[in-house]
Amino acid sequence: MYLFAVAVVAIVLYLLTSATLTARLAGAESGLRMSRATVLVLGFSAVILHAVVLYPDLITGNGLNLGFFNAASLIALLTVVVLLLAALKNPVENLGIPILPIAAATLALASWNPGQKTTITSGAWQLDLHILFSVLAYSLFALAAVQAVLLAIQDRHLRNRHPGGFIRALPPLEVMEQLLFQMIGTGFVLLSAALLTGVVFLDDIFAQHLVHKTFLSIAAWSIFSILLWGRWKFGWRGRTAIRWTLSGFGLLILAYFGSKLVLEIILGRAA
Repeated sequence: MYLFAVAVVAIVLYLLTSATLTARLAGAESGLRMSRATVLVLGFSAVILHAVVLYPDLITGNGLNLGFFNAASLIALLTVVVLLLAALKNPVENLGIPILPIAAATLALASWNPGQKTTITSGAWQLDLHILFSVLAYSLFALAAVQAVLLAIQDRHLRNRHPGGFIRALPPLEVMEQLLFQMIGTGFVLLSAALLTGVVFLDDIFAQHLVHKTFLSIAAWSIFSILLWGRWKFGWRGRTAIRWTLSGFGLLILAYFGSKLVLEIILGRAA
C-alpha cells in the first residue's frame, strides 16, 4: 500500500511537470514566465519517487527483474534523469512534455503488473556493464527521437512561414540540430559499448532467442553511424537527419521491446 501511494504521487508529479512545461511553452508569447527551477524540482522529485517504487521489484534476490513493464519503466526513468541533467545546462526541458507522461504510464503499468517477471541472474560485472550501457543508449536515443520530432515540427512551421506560437519559444533551428546530434553522438558511443560488451562478455548473444535482437541492434548502430558520418562529411541536417534518427530508433524499439512483447506478453515466455 505504501509503494502504491508513492507511485500515485510520482505519476501526479510527472503529469504536473509536463502540464507546467506545456503552460510555460504556450505562455511564452504572451509574456507568461514560469520558473525553470520549479519545473526541474518537480521533475527530480518525480524521478526519486519513481526509483523508490521501481527498486524493490527490479532488484530481487535472484537477480534483475527485467520483465517487459519493468524494462520499460527503467528506460523511461533513465530517460527522464538524462533529460533533467541535460536541462541543467541546455534548453531541452521541453522534451519532457511528451516524455514525462510516458514515464508516468510505464510506472503505472510496472506497479500494477507485479507478477510479470523475467529475471536475469546478475552478479557478474560484465553483465551489469552490458545492461547499463544498453539502457543508457536506449534512453539517449529516446530523447533524440523526441528531439527529432520536435525539430520536424519546427522545420515545417518555418518552411510554411508560420513561426508563431510555441515555435518562437524554442531555440533556433541550428541549436536544435546541434542538440540532436549531441544526443545521437552520445547514444552512439553507448550503443557501441553495449554491442561490444555483449560480443565480448556474453556467450549467447547470437543464440536463437537473441539473434533477431542482436541483428536489429547492429542495423540501428549502422544507421546511426552512417548518419554521423554524413553529418561530418556532407553536413547532413534537417529532414535527412530526422528521417535517419527516427529509422534508427524504430529499429532499436523493435530489437528490444518488439521481441519482449511477443515472447513475454503474447506467448507468455521469458525473453
